[in-house]
Formats: sequence, C-alpha cells, structure tokens
Amino acid sequence: MTAKFINIILVFFILSASISAQEIYKLQSPNGEINYRVSNNAGAINYEVSYGNEKIIMPSSLGFRFKNQPELRNLTFVDSGTISFREVWQPVWGQTKNILNEYNELTVTLEEKEIPMRRIRLIIRAYDDGIAFRYHFDKQKSENYFEIKDELTNFNFADNYSAWWIPNDYDSEEYLYRNSELDKMMGISTPVTLETKNGTCIVIHEAELKNYASMTLEKNGYPENSFRSVLVPWEDGTRVKLTAPFDTPWRVIIITPNAEKLISSNLILNLNPPSPEGNYDWIKPGKYVGVWWAMHLDKESWSIGPKHGATTENLKRYIDFAYENNIDAVLAEGWNKGWEMWGKGNGAFSYTEPYPDFDIEDISNYAKSKNISIIGHHETGGYYLNYENQLDEAFKFYKKYGINIVKTGYAGPIQPSGYHYGQKMVEHYNFVMEKAFQYKIMLDVHEPIKQTGMSRTYPNLMTAEGARGMEWNAWSSGNTPEHVTVLPFTRCISGPLDYTPGIFDLKYDLYKQDEFVKSTLANQLALYVVLYSPFQMAADLIENYKEKPAFDFIKSVPTNWDTTIALKAEIGDYIVIAREKDNYWYIGAVSDEERRELKIKLDFLKPGEYLMKSYSDGEDADYINNPYSLNIKEEKISSNQEYIIRLASGGGFACKIERIKK
Repeated sequence: MTAKFINIILVFFILSASISAQEIYKLQSPNGEINYRVSNNAGAINYEVSYGNEKIIMPSSLGFRFKNQPELRNLTFVDSGTISFREVWQPVWGQTKNILNEYNELTVTLEEKEIPMRRIRLIIRAYDDGIAFRYHFDKQKSENYFEIKDELTNFNFADNYSAWWIPNDYDSEEYLYRNSELDKMMGISTPVTLETKNGTCIVIHEAELKNYASMTLEKNGYPENSFRSVLVPWEDGTRVKLTAPFDTPWRVIIITPNAEKLISSNLILNLNPPSPEGNYDWIKPGKYVGVWWAMHLDKESWSIGPKHGATTENLKRYIDFAYENNIDAVLAEGWNKGWEMWGKGNGAFSYTEPYPDFDIEDISNYAKSKNISIIGHHETGGYYLNYENQLDEAFKFYKKYGINIVKTGYAGPIQPSGYHYGQKMVEHYNFVMEKAFQYKIMLDVHEPIKQTGMSRTYPNLMTAEGARGMEWNAWSSGNTPEHVTVLPFTRCISGPLDYTPGIFDLKYDLYKQDEFVKSTLANQLALYVVLYSPFQMAADLIENYKEKPAFDFIKSVPTNWDTTIALKAEIGDYIVIAREKDNYWYIGAVSDEERRELKIKLDFLKPGEYLMKSYSDGEDADYINNPYSLNIKEEKISSNQEYIIRLASGGGFACKIERIKK
C-alpha cells in the first residue's frame, strides 16, 4: 500500500508589503471559529488565541534566551505572507482512511533593530481543530551557531481550567494521570489536556520533534494560570544546540468543542511532512502474542537459565498458537546475549548473538512455514551508543532471517549521561527510526520519546509505549480503572499506544498474591477499540486463551481502520468509541470505578438491519470481586434505534456489527 495524496483543492499565496508599520497580525481558521493574534509591543512579541467568543490563551510572550548570544530583543515586523491550503490524504495505516488537511497559514518575519540584527520567522497555521506555530531561524548575517538557554514560549491560559496531566519527569512518562485545576500544577509533561467551564477541550503538545529537545511546561509566578515552556536540557544545562537555518518543532494547541471531538483530531499528523513516494506493502498492521507477560509475572525470565522464556521450543509453541488463531506475529523478547549483564557496562547487549537455547534460523523457518512474522527485540538498558554502534549489523542480522518488525527498549537511565527526552536522545530515536526505514523494518518503541506525528513521514514507526501500560499491573499497585478512560484524551492524542491489553487471567493467583489487573474481562476486550495501535498484543499467557469464547473478539478485531467516531465521553469517567473497517463496525466502551448506563445512538450506521455480537459485563460483574462475569449475545439492531450500554465498576463493552444481507 502506498501513501496517497488526493483532492488537493486550493493552494494560493497572498504576500503582504515588505516593511510595514503594522504591529498586529491576525489569522483565522478556515471555519472562522479559531483566531490567532500576534502583536509587537515595544519590540516584545506576544500572541493570543480565542475560540468563538471564548478566550483560550491571553497575551503570551514568544522568544529565546541564548547561552552564547544576547537574548532576542527590540524586534520589528519586516515582512509577512499568508497561504491557504486544502488536501485529503490517505495514511499508510491509521484510525481513518482519509484525512483532511486544511489550514490558513501566516508567516511573519521579525528582525532586531540593532546589531546583531538577527532574523527569525514565526510560522502560524490555523486549523478548524486548533492552532500551531513554530520558529524558523534564517541563516544570519553574523553568528549562525545557537545554544538555546531557554525558549520563552508562554501559555497564559484565560482561566483556571481543569487539567489532566503527568509530571515533567525528563526520563519517564509512566505515571497515572492526575486531574486538578491549573493553579494546583507546577511542572507537567505534554500532551496535557484541559477543559474549560463551557466544556471546550484543549490539548497542548508539539509536532515534528526532531533535532531539538522535548518541551515540558512549568508554572510561572505571574500572571495567574500562566505556564512557560521548559526544554529538556543537555548535561551542561543548555537546552538546544543548533546551527541556522533550522526550524523548531510546532507548538500545538488543539481546540475542540467537547471531549468526543478530540478523538477525531488529526492536527499533529497534519503538521508533519508526507512520507516519500514509494511502495509500502512491507508495512503491515496486525496483532501479536509473545513471551512477555510471563516475565512480568516472574514465571519466565529474560536472561538465560531454568526459566528462560525465549527458547526455540517456547517460541514454536507461540507460533502454533498464532497460526491457529488469526494472530499475525510472535514477539521474541529476551532472545539475545547480554541480559545477565544488565547495568554492568556499555557493551552488555549483543544484537547478533542469540542465547544457545534460541535457534533463530530454525524459528524463523518455522514461522515462515506458518506465515507468522517474528517480532525481534532490542533492549538497550539505556546504553544507546552500544545500540547505535551495532545498529546496521543488527538490522542486517534480522533481515537475513526475514524479521521485519522490531520492538526496542530503553529501560533505565541513559548511559553514560543525559535524559531520555533531551536533544541528544531525540536525535538518537529519530536516527533509529530512519535507519529502520532504510532497512524496511517496522518499529514498536518502548521507553520512547513522545510521539509527535513523525509516523506520517516514517510510517514504519508503528506504535510506542510512553505511558504507564499493562505491565504495571503485574508488579505494582497497578493502574486504576480510571487510567484507561483518561489515556484516549491525553497520551493517545500524540499517537498510537502499545498498551498491551487482553489479560484474561486477571487475578493470576498462581504467580502473584497481592497484585491484580483492575479491570473486568469485558474491559480488556474493549481496550482493543478504545486504545488505538496498528500493532495490538494479546498479552496474556496463551494457555489462558484456550477454549475461551471471549477470545473470538480479539481474533476478529482489526488494527487498521477506515472510520473512527467517539460516540460519548467524559474524560476520566468513560468513553465509547465506534470504529469501522470494510463495512464492519466495532464498538468499545470502558468505565472508571463507577457503574454506568450509557445510551448511544446508532445513526452512524447506514439504514438497514444489522447483527450485533456483544461482550458485556454480567449483572454481577465488578473489577474487584467478580471481574470474569461476561455476557456474550447476538441480537438484531437498526440504525434508527438507541442502544443502552451497561458498564460495571472497572467495566467494559465490546461488540462487532455486520449488516444483514437480504
């Protein structure tokens, strides 16, 4: 399948006069609802954003402070230009078959009035679902090397909005989301999701993060409800080191009238350039099983020994299961030498030497005979240079055995120094992505940098972790039921999430006594629809799926969609999502700790009669006391009716809908 660009309708330029006394520029979204205003106040540049009659961002500063040069100051507008653009494009994979990319763009050129007379451009795009802006540094008249000490982009919010957020840890995003008002927050990671008193939803994030540091936000002392951008630093405290010309990532403000519309936003993808023209038949979404959950339960081990999980015999057992159950791939985690040396040195892991009990040639041939893909695994333990030094040989090694999917990992601190989300590691992650693209290898990245839509340009970047996922239920207090009702509006706005759902043995008493998965069985099924990923894992031990009728839903649910609609949602309480592929519809719904009864309209279906096969919580279901109670039933429905979904505490609902042929 190739990425397609269709229906490019309108591209035109309107250039303003070169040097102007104008001190204010305005930009509107195509539908006129979102307005951006940039102004010059005595050489200081400010912007503000409104949505209809609602103020979103009050006047907020823009600019930079440098380590090796004076701060940008005494700026003047010297030029401007506008563009309107509209296209409909088709992603290689995604939540919808066709994506509208329509915006108005304003570019304003600014120059210092005094020496060194540095010149930058502010590029702003207004979409119907938000605003984005970035800085472009032109080649300068004097010094072109910049060490950015601070990016002075501020977000002065118009009110004390309610927010869903995690702290700005420079090394991890694996936290439960907190809900508070802005005045209770200090340092936060993005994406951060806000809700106004009118129900308007706002997401602050970034797009096309490359050759730059990740952005976090920290509270300003003044004005009230004001936050400043804080870039993750190098070891010497510098935030970014670059030579002009260069672009910063886009600063993104998604704005939608309600939570449901957030799910439909493609703004972050649209801000990235298209992928190169080519044949992408080698990129194939799908489902996988593998030796992973057993290690988190301490039933098996990553390193070689009596409990080693990635053995030839065990992998063949998983391959047989995948072949028999419409599963596309098997993950081999812990196959390579070096796990016993974790944390003991830069050269611990070898990416071309299997453990003696893992016959990679035999396994790859066996998988090929069953038309099953093997997902290779590259854990770095944070020693990224060791991985970079072996990367070409590692990818060649996998390609030799027909392995075209790789899960990478960066658990632990970055060695020898640095942060996961600083400029150095952003460059590393993107280097691996680009190198994998050259080798036609798909990636599932764990402990990643945040997703910023780069998968549009590099569609081999399939999915990523970057959130507190399923494994936390195996060796900690676990994830609350609320967690999966927040993720679709926070972490998942940035890109696909490899949450690894599908645990059927929710108590796993044979292996652990104190922990359990805080979810009903129906909730686990619903996550395949609610949390989007083009790779979805059936994460449990395969023996727990055998002779379980509920597994039929996992076998049938797609991972690549033509249509996605959020039917009903309240962030942190519940969400109901409908997705369609090839005229089959699937609905997933999950609830927090509260029991709920939700009424949904089925008018997204074309007129006619349909057969729904549903998997719902039993009347006595409860995530603590009775998580396994499940009703499976078939019933006729029509597009003109309303349907009631009943959710248990920590519960869920999943169904498949097909049209009845006459």
